[in-house]
Amino acid sequence: MTIRPVRALAWRAIVVVAVAVIALLVATRASSSAPQPVTNSTQPTTWQLPRLSGGGVVRMSHLHGHPVVLDFFASWCTSCRGELPGMVAVAHDLAGKVTFAGVDSLENGDGLAMARRYGITGWPLARDIGGVQDSGLHDALGARGMPLTAFYSSSGRLVSVVMGAISEDDLRSRISSLFGIAS
Repeated sequence: MTIRPVRALAWRAIVVVAVAVIALLVATRASSSAPQPVTNSTQPTTWQLPRLSGGGVVRMSHLHGHPVVLDFFASWCTSCRGELPGMVAVAHDLAGKVTFAGVDSLENGDGLAMARRYGITGWPLARDIGGVQDSGLHDALGARGMPLTAFYSSSGRLVSVVMGAISEDDLRSRISSLFGIAS
């Protein structure tokens, strides 16, 4: 008579363990298939920022493969307006050799309208976040004003930062000296 209660207790234990294992598998599977929230980053070499228009993000890691010229601009910035035509011309001339991207930072107006006005249509465009005035990546690069241009190697290593406006000739010269790419 004592054998029967022991067997019943053993079966109950097996059922409880089996149910726990199944519940754990279901919970693990549900959490891995749930959409993960987008985490943004303003680290200088691993930045990930929200797109300037639409959803999604622009990631430094997606720009690897070619050297990257990252232009920071704002609609209120007169120096930005002065350098953008040259920046767009160089980007056009070096298409397929150098990747250009833009970050709207320290904005108080419409950065997307400004980008469109200057013909920046093929660049990935991001919106800076964090910092004092939506200037997290801008600040992380040590900038104090606008505009700002950051140069990254094809592997994503930050190689140079230019604070202030950069002329078309200076931009071409820097790309040539930093990356060996002539335009």
